This record gives sequence, structure tokens and C-alpha cells, in this order.
Amino acid sequence: MHELGIANGIVEHCVERAQGERVVRVRVEIGRLSGVAPEALQFCFDVCAKDTVVEGAALEIIAIQGRACCCDCGEEFEIGSFIESCACGSRNPRVVAGEALRLKDMEVG
Repeated sequence: MHELGIANGIVEHCVERAQGERVVRVRVEIGRLSGVAPEALQFCFDVCAKDTVVEGAALEIIAIQGRACCCDCGEEFEIGSFIESCACGSRNPRVVAGEALRLKDMEVG
């Protein structure tokens, strides 16, 4: 479960940046093609945050849809997996969005 390592990294980063203040909310963008399970990340986040200034903080997960550009016709389209083809029939897409995981911001207070 790589979500545990990801959650631990998010919590450690927030603890460092919060400088002792209580973290109220953390917003994370997760691409649908990233391979990260939002439910597992939520569970691991809560476990990793225990006994830190992040404990009790709301984890807001923003899902980013996968997008690809067809290398044959140039059309950009939404994808839900890496095996989808373009409307032109091409199976030569280049993924342009949806693979990343990004800590967007956090709220302290």
C-alpha cells in the first residue's frame, strides 16, 4: 500500500510548514490515472496524523480527470485508463493530465 508512504510524506510536510500551529484542512489533487486510491489515502492520512498538529485536519481530495492528446490526429480527449483509444480509432495517445498527485494547500488556525 503505497498510500501509507504518500500520506506520511503529506503529514510530515504539513507539520514542517505549520510551525507548531494546528492544521485544520489539507487539500490534495489526485489524478485519476495516478494509481492512488483516495479512500486508502484518507485512512492512511488519519493514521499518520495521529499525535501531530495535523491530527483532526480534514483531508480534501480533488480528483483530476485523465486527459490525453492523440499523436495521430491531435484531438484532446478524456480518458479513464491508459488503454483507451481516440475517437479516430488511434491507439496512440499521449497522456497530458491525470497522473499527478499534488499537495495543493493547507489551512492552519
